[in-house]
Amino acid sequence: MPKVYGVKEKDQVVDHIIDMILSGQLRTGDRIDRTRITKELGLSRIPVQEAILQLEHDGILSTRYHRGAFVARFDEATIREHHELYGILTGIVAARAATNPTPRILAHLDSSLRTFRTAADSHQFQQACWAYRTTLNEEYAGPRLQAAIRASQSFVPNSFWKYPDNQADFGPIYEEEIAAIRRGDPEAARVSCDKRAERMAKIMIDELSASGVLGA
Repeated sequence: MPKVYGVKEKDQVVDHIIDMILSGQLRTGDRIDRTRITKELGLSRIPVQEAILQLEHDGILSTRYHRGAFVARFDEATIREHHELYGILTGIVAARAATNPTPRILAHLDSSLRTFRTAADSHQFQQACWAYRTTLNEEYAGPRLQAAIRASQSFVPNSFWKYPDNQADFGPIYEEEIAAIRRGDPEAARVSCDKRAERMAKIMIDELSASGVLGA
């Protein structure tokens, strides 16, 4: 696999391992083959080890002394828990935005809403969603909260959500969240984030069940 420029080598390995789990190539209890990954990605062992440490911290892998790294429990309950945490954490950010919607953020909300409604395809819609969430996180989340959100995104990969119906599934929920922030309703903003995360979990579980990754 050729080197991906502009992306940290450690992040390439993280994405690779997550893709292997989501595609069913790695399952609960499987051992991570460091040598195989270094060859497949054309990288040294250092970024592989860095990625394993991050994924252990995120609860995706577990390490055993002198035995290596293994895939931690990965099932329906795990996916629901990851998304539940993601909803709670992003809900904190959305509630803060509703408490103090600055002029810059209000302008960002208006711009995001226009893009959500006029997105030409699923890719453009998902990119707009990612940009919207990133701006709110940068404005209202401190370093500890941002780190927790990044960790909770392990099983919320951006690429997974570029499917044809994403605008119909998530557009109304984003509109609810934006409306709540604009009218200064932090609780409604939190509820919208919880609703979105719950919907994401269901879609992912249904997809992984249909592909045989879950329930095998």
